Amino acid sequence: MRIVLFLNLLLFNFICGLETAPKPVIVSALWSHEHGFKVVSGVSDTKHTVGVANYTNAVNQTGWAYLEIETYEQFPDEIQAHAAGYLEGYVTSDLLHMHWTNTVVGRCDGKKKLCDKIDAWVHANHRWVMRKVKHHKKTSPYWHQVGLFYAQMKSLAKGYAAATKGKNMHIGLKDIVTMNIFGDLEDLEQALGDSEVPAKVKGQGHCSALVRLLPDGSDLLVSHDTWNSYQSMLRLLKKYTLPFHGPEHGKYRSKAKVPGHTMSFSGYPGIIYSGDDFTLASSGLTILETTIGNSNPDLWKKVKPAGSVLEGIRSTIASRLATTGKDWATWFSKWNSGTYNNQWMVIDYKLFKPNKTDDVEQFTKKNSSTLPAGLFWVLEQLPGYIQSKDLTPVLETKQFWPSYNSPYFPDVFNMSGNRQLMEKYGDWFSYENTPRAKIFARDIGSVVDVASMVHVMRYNNYTLDPLSSCNCTPPYSAENAISARCDLNPKNGTYPFGALGHRSHGGTDMKLTSSEMFQNLEFLAQSGPTWDPLQPFRWSLQDFANDTNHVGHPDLWQFAPVQHKWIPKSSSQ
Repeated sequence: MRIVLFLNLLLFNFICGLETAPKPVIVSALWSHEHGFKVVSGVSDTKHTVGVANYTNAVNQTGWAYLEIETYEQFPDEIQAHAAGYLEGYVTSDLLHMHWTNTVVGRCDGKKKLCDKIDAWVHANHRWVMRKVKHHKKTSPYWHQVGLFYAQMKSLAKGYAAATKGKNMHIGLKDIVTMNIFGDLEDLEQALGDSEVPAKVKGQGHCSALVRLLPDGSDLLVSHDTWNSYQSMLRLLKKYTLPFHGPEHGKYRSKAKVPGHTMSFSGYPGIIYSGDDFTLASSGLTILETTIGNSNPDLWKKVKPAGSVLEGIRSTIASRLATTGKDWATWFSKWNSGTYNNQWMVIDYKLFKPNKTDDVEQFTKKNSSTLPAGLFWVLEQLPGYIQSKDLTPVLETKQFWPSYNSPYFPDVFNMSGNRQLMEKYGDWFSYENTPRAKIFARDIGSVVDVASMVHVMRYNNYTLDPLSSCNCTPPYSAENAISARCDLNPKNGTYPFGALGHRSHGGTDMKLTSSEMFQNLEFLAQSGPTWDPLQPFRWSLQDFANDTNHVGHPDLWQFAPVQHKWIPKSSSQ
């Protein structure tokens, strides 16, 4: 019955999309030494064409906007990076301004002194990074890619400015940088501020993730739910085809494209990486994370502007340069900023061979070892410390890996302050006995295909599920589910700590890929808070709507999953 409902939802979404689908906007970026960048409509075939963008805003129809950007390999990497940023800023300007209004405006209200300290830290870090880029970009693959990241952000601001010229819609480079380091900023508030309540207790961040080896070995499914404030729900599915290379000189000089030259991901306006994070790369890797945070105040002294590359930049560089999970961990571990501290999972689909037999028992007997070493790597970061390991044997033994914002490695768990939180507040802060750990363990047997995986990842039945109970009034919390709905917790309820209470926060999406979908860098994506069997989220019914910016949002968020089809490379050219 559930599978039939799932297929009907997909069909309904497809039919409605045919009837109301907005038209795509296709533009090209032309560049010359004399005049810089210029955007023209359509796909240009002149010798000055550096790249093309295809953008569709279907937020009101599917909950998503869609963006594809492709640059052309014959141009230098730096020109490609600038073109990619310019195109994105130009073509998504309306959505970008809405998202900026919703998530950046008012960020420093009531905490100007703290924001000034953070701005000074970010500025000092930027100076240090730019010095490293200047001195090493021509010989170091790492610093070459860091420079390209900053070039893309810089021209994203310029493209936006060109599209909004003459309008009262100013957004500068500082705003674009702020949007791209949102996760780092949350931790910098903790590191530089004087709050004694850890972000984890307040309920900031959080996500759910699941890697599932199906019992018959026929597929390896990877899924992720973003948990965020509801004002952040203007979303894009993006695909970047950026054929960058190695540095110009030195022993790492290379004319070959980087392994992760093409990436698809769920993302946000103005942000040039996923941020959720959920990324599929042409290297064969799928990369995702959930936030573990740092609740140990003693570790914040390790967070320094010099010697740090911020998290989104490091994850992008690792995803471009790595070919294996081990490689990814090595690249990512360089210049640890100690901010936006996550548990990362890297799945190497190149190593997965689906079982073709229908006989589960026969498959199990013949395949005592089904997963090759290196298929599944896990990395956990704290300020001043990173631990990573090939955990393929764990995935093979359990046939699933759940992730729910709690560190797996004992050293990381203890160093991060989670043990102290567990001793103070109870098992909610533990690894094995927190509600989502128990829900995943209880329900994993029901995950036998894509539809049942979607069901588990969108699961929330908090008033009836005993695992959602808490020492609260009423005696349960919609936070205690795979996809949270904190708006449904009564405002006048009583809760032992803020994370369990009423607020504008919850699961805001679901993404899922399989070994087959991955071949085209495709994935299922469902936008908005979970709604079955719960009432759908509607802004007009929320008590926080008037003081929570949500410009450009649909009122009702009741969207079905979509599997967006990317345009083949030959078509865009």
